[in-house]
Amino acid sequence: MEIRPLPTAAVADAVVRHNLAVRLGPRELTRAGEGAPIAGRAVPVRHVGSVDVFLEALHRLEADAAGRILVADNDGRLDEACIGDLITLECASAGMAGIVIWGLHRDTAELRRIGLPVFSLGTCPAGPRREDARPADAFERARLGDIDVTVDDVVFADDDGVIVVAAAEVERVIATASEIVATELAQADLARA
Repeated sequence: MEIRPLPTAAVADAVVRHNLAVRLGPRELTRAGEGAPIAGRAVPVRHVGSVDVFLEALHRLEADAAGRILVADNDGRLDEACIGDLITLECASAGMAGIVIWGLHRDTAELRRIGLPVFSLGTCPAGPRREDARPADAFERARLGDIDVTVDDVVFADDDGVIVVAAAEVERVIATASEIVATELAQADLARA
């Protein structure tokens, strides 16, 4: 199954048409820069103070990182950035589609140069100054505000926000969202004519 990046508005409409739960990331999540929509299988990681957890997540994927989205759960903290240029560069080098952080990022200018889409709650120049105990499920689930994201999810993100769809439902959601996009483009063309 090919996971196509589609506008999150179309994905949300498709989710509603299929009577599925609408699982939205916090509305405060914004992209560090501009770009097209992204989509990919979730790679959930719970941050505990060291970037080593992200490197370990990439190592666990081995050659299966391409096209995936790192979902970094930093518990929505606003006092530290948990991802900066080095982890972003590692993710880009692995072929990942992007990063979504429930927390803050830093090194914004360098992130824009790297070009990998990064969505977060904002920026902070300070990195972590702690190292908490790692939970047993650190690589199985991540929180994005009120929702849990697991390895069985697909993440869609764009300038309108972040929406998460269960991988088991994503094929029909993508088909319906693609139809919605085509219909709306045709309607827009008629309106312009």
